[in-house]
Amino acid sequence: MRVALSVTLLLALSGAAAIWFGAMPWDIHALRQATSAWTAPPPVAAPAAPVAVRVAAARTGDLPIYLSGIGTVQAYNTVMLKSRVDGTITQILFTEGQDVHAGDPLIIIDPRPFQSLLAQAQAMRVKDQATLDGAMLDLSRYANLVLKDFASRQQLDQQRATVEATRAQIVNDEAQIAYAQTQLGYTTIRSPIEGRVGIRQVDGGNVVHASDTGALVSITQLRPISVVFTLPAGAVALAHLTPGKVSVPVTAYAADDATLLDRGTVELVDNTVDPSTGTIKLKASFPNTDIHLWPGTFVNGKLVIETRHDAVTVPTPALRHGPRGDFVWIVRADSTVVSRGVVAGQADGGRVLIERGLERGTKVVTQGHFRLDENTKVEVTQEETPRRSGPQTSPQASPRAAAPG
Repeated sequence: MRVALSVTLLLALSGAAAIWFGAMPWDIHALRQATSAWTAPPPVAAPAAPVAVRVAAARTGDLPIYLSGIGTVQAYNTVMLKSRVDGTITQILFTEGQDVHAGDPLIIIDPRPFQSLLAQAQAMRVKDQATLDGAMLDLSRYANLVLKDFASRQQLDQQRATVEATRAQIVNDEAQIAYAQTQLGYTTIRSPIEGRVGIRQVDGGNVVHASDTGALVSITQLRPISVVFTLPAGAVALAHLTPGKVSVPVTAYAADDATLLDRGTVELVDNTVDPSTGTIKLKASFPNTDIHLWPGTFVNGKLVIETRHDAVTVPTPALRHGPRGDFVWIVRADSTVVSRGVVAGQADGGRVLIERGLERGTKVVTQGHFRLDENTKVEVTQEETPRRSGPQTSPQASPRAAAPG
């Protein structure tokens, strides 16, 4: 009632104004159209356009489960060669960086002084042997004289003691010969292991001493080689690894976490946990056939502790993180989306393991998340082509493994 009264009053005022200012004749029809716009309901908004998204279907396959950690490469054996005798280096028989075998001669120290000492010890033994032979003859004579009472029992005992003393001297001579032979052997420095020679620290012609602290050269065994990994003790326990001897496959990658270096086996879990970091050490052995592992470098290791069969995986971009945990956007049959909470495991090779909350074949959004809300209409612009069934990832093709979730 009040609205009608207001409109009537407005029409009257408009007509009076037109007459006052000499306007054109009053068009009641046009005036009604103009005022109707003020009282009409607002227009209905057009429906929002669908959000363009890319999707992929969850798929299943065999998935290796890893423990990941950083390891330090250590030589299987390292020997610092030093001289065990005093003398002058006369020959160097190796080239820096050369591969050598156990027993190969590397350095020759002047052997002549030691050859002379050996000759002296050998001559002394010959002399003492001759003395012993003469003493044995005298002992036999004294024994016969004592039977005929031409010599006393005391003389026989003294001669017997002389024989024993001479025999002891010969034993000493033999020890001196063995010592001289050993010292002479030390003049040829040989490689005690198979490995690779490092940088030479001394040149030929220099005098070296057994008391020198510096090494002449180092030899490092590179095949096989060791890597010591440091992993959280809790993760190692969850993997059912116990201190002591083990046999767990492990793969070593370069610092880029993509370049495969070698494959080996974890052979030992240390028997103590570092209380300051809560970590434990694991020692692995690698064949290192192509010498890709160098002592002192850091590598990324992945220990295969389990193979999960029929594991559900989705592309890594499909997994979202919210205040209530991890979730994915699922595309329903009517082209609308809904969020679903999931329990995610390790991420590897561009895919992430879904422990719970998702079934094979479910379509999830991989791109275009930021404009999505519950029941948002979507338009699929690209769908990932399913691959043939089989293992989805492997240590060789999956460099970005993580500890199991």
